[in-house]
Amino acid sequence: MDRALPPELIARFRAALDRLGAGSARLGVAVSGGPDSLALLLLAAQARPGEVEAATVDHGLRPESADEAASVARLCEQLGVPHTTLKVTVAAGNLQQEARQARYRALADWQAARGLDALLTAHHADDQAETLLMRLNRGSGLGGLAGVRAKGRNPVSGGLVLRPLLDWRKAELEALVRDCGIEPVQDPSNRDDRFDRARIRKSLAAADWLDPPAIAQSAAWLEQAEAALVHYANAEWDALVGVSESAITYRPAPETPREIRLRVMARAIAQLGGETRLSQVAELLDALERGESGNLAGVLARATPNGWIFTPEPPRR
Repeated sequence: MDRALPPELIARFRAALDRLGAGSARLGVAVSGGPDSLALLLLAAQARPGEVEAATVDHGLRPESADEAASVARLCEQLGVPHTTLKVTVAAGNLQQEARQARYRALADWQAARGLDALLTAHHADDQAETLLMRLNRGSGLGGLAGVRAKGRNPVSGGLVLRPLLDWRKAELEALVRDCGIEPVQDPSNRDDRFDRARIRKSLAAADWLDPPAIAQSAAWLEQAEAALVHYANAEWDALVGVSESAITYRPAPETPREIRLRVMARAIAQLGGETRLSQVAELLDALERGESGNLAGVLARATPNGWIFTPEPPRR
């Protein structure tokens, strides 16, 4: 590295870690070799010297991937940051989805093996804006529109994942890496129009009247609204749901908002082993409100005078 980072950038990054409750945590950094994750690595190494490790996931999808992982390893050696390359096999199917699953699975195993308290990823304000626009275009509910969480969980293991760069612009991160004299990896899939995110990214760049930080801030407000709904749905569950060995009974009050009912029902279905989305639960809610019965994801729901009763569907003969 040609020179140390400006103190104000390190202070800004430390403040973000403190807000996320990671002031004394041992941190793992996911580093692909692109400009965003390289910036995250540089910031973490200087903000928390001796308390950071890094990993690069080699998906094996491009001939250059092994060399790119090796270049990250060399940089980590210069920075005094322990580094591990994680080689994975990506299953057939939706390429980006399967690669993401393989990546998070490998990072979860690495995080556990190294005894790291949290995994840091390099999602930034532009990523957040892209995510919100993509999900708006898909008709996502509030949970989806809340976007990428600053403090989240590994979808495979449930391990803590922190994203301290959500209020940084991509251009800032690119400049930071460039000023340190480092040449980042450029993944061609980021410009491949076969992928929704690449098309959204191009459209967002062409629409200079859109403000990505403002869009990202809207996602943060939506995250707060989502947290409030989760809180009230949990309170509804505690007050009006009874759980026995064979059934779950929900007695919604007449004034209970529809969104809270949906979330309580989704939790009941999940607790009985069903996997579903709120949009699917909505049809079942309509049936129960009409006094009818229905089934979803292997769960039978019945409207009775004593409440809505959820039970596993009997096995088929």
